[in-house]
Amino acid sequence: MLVTLMNLLRACWRPSSNRHARTGSDVAGRQDGLLWYKDTGQHVNGEFSMAVVQANNLLEDQCQIESGPLSFLDSGPYGTFVGVYDGHGGPETACYINDHLFQNLKRFASEQNSMSADVLKKAYEATEDGFFSVVTKQWPVKPQIAAVGSCCLVGVICGGMLYVANVGDSRVVLGRHVKATGEVLAVQLSAEHNVSIESVRKELQSMHPDDRHIVVLKHNVWRVKGLIQVCRSIGDAYLKKQEFNREPLYTKFRLREPFNKPILSSEPSISVQPLQPHDQFLIFASDGLWEHLTNQEAVDIVCSSPRNGCARKLIRAALQAAAKKREMRYSDLKKIDRGVRRHFHDDITVIVVFLDSSLVSRASMNRGPALSLRGVGASMHSNTLTPT
Repeated sequence: MLVTLMNLLRACWRPSSNRHARTGSDVAGRQDGLLWYKDTGQHVNGEFSMAVVQANNLLEDQCQIESGPLSFLDSGPYGTFVGVYDGHGGPETACYINDHLFQNLKRFASEQNSMSADVLKKAYEATEDGFFSVVTKQWPVKPQIAAVGSCCLVGVICGGMLYVANVGDSRVVLGRHVKATGEVLAVQLSAEHNVSIESVRKELQSMHPDDRHIVVLKHNVWRVKGLIQVCRSIGDAYLKKQEFNREPLYTKFRLREPFNKPILSSEPSISVQPLQPHDQFLIFASDGLWEHLTNQEAVDIVCSSPRNGCARKLIRAALQAAAKKREMRYSDLKKIDRGVRRHFHDDITVIVVFLDSSLVSRASMNRGPALSLRGVGASMHSNTLTPT
């Protein structure tokens, strides 16, 4: 059981092998204090930029980009997979998703020999089931793993189509060029499951009509059962199965009354749409970015910046906004090390995926070299700080 736990934690801190990534000095990205970044890279549909800044003592955000075969079949679907996994309560669930979700997607895409919303739904279900198996095994020695979970945002570009699946409150925003005005407008593509949104609260209340306390306003923040802001996630077994909501779980996580159906859901909201020539780029990010930047502000930054390093520039803009909210200088915020840094901002993950319309339109024929890349956290023993 302890071996399984250690393997999960190691996954959070190791760089991916990237043996199929393009050559270059920053093939696996670069670490600079609390910031990891890959300023530019190539996926089968264009370029990308990627960055992660750590605020928690243990990085709870995980992310990946996979480009190439989307199944285990030579003749199967081909394209780009993007995943942003914003963990809470610990890194274990996000790390597990990083290790298993894409493989589950490839398995179901192989069975259907295609990409579809059903493939995504089954991949989420299999990942949730797999993590629950880990929780069951570790419960006797580490019961608190039942209170660990993760948001899970996925985008798949395949055959000229964009598939988006989401549980939680990470977000993907499209930059769409408007020919008539020359503007690039922000279009949010993902549905969010945070009970701070009134419609989400009402939906949850309608699903639990006999529970007057299904959503509680606590310290001026709406929370499910007064505990958690998101109502959909991977993990969080303590709010999905009664068997994990009891001793020896910490008292703060235990509900006073038993429940006979899951309080949280792992079912993703899924959308499918064709990509158009005027669709220029996609910004995938954890809520740490969107707490400080609006959709349009993020799109404007990408439009006004060189592609090389634009993800890092978005993170810098978010940190500058976080510092301003606390009436402090950005230079002083950068001096605060992880752990304490969480009082000022969350872990932030950003992946900007540029869409080359000529590559998107002939993606099925474009069988270039495959890419596999993951963002990583600072060394467990590093005391260095976030750079300029």
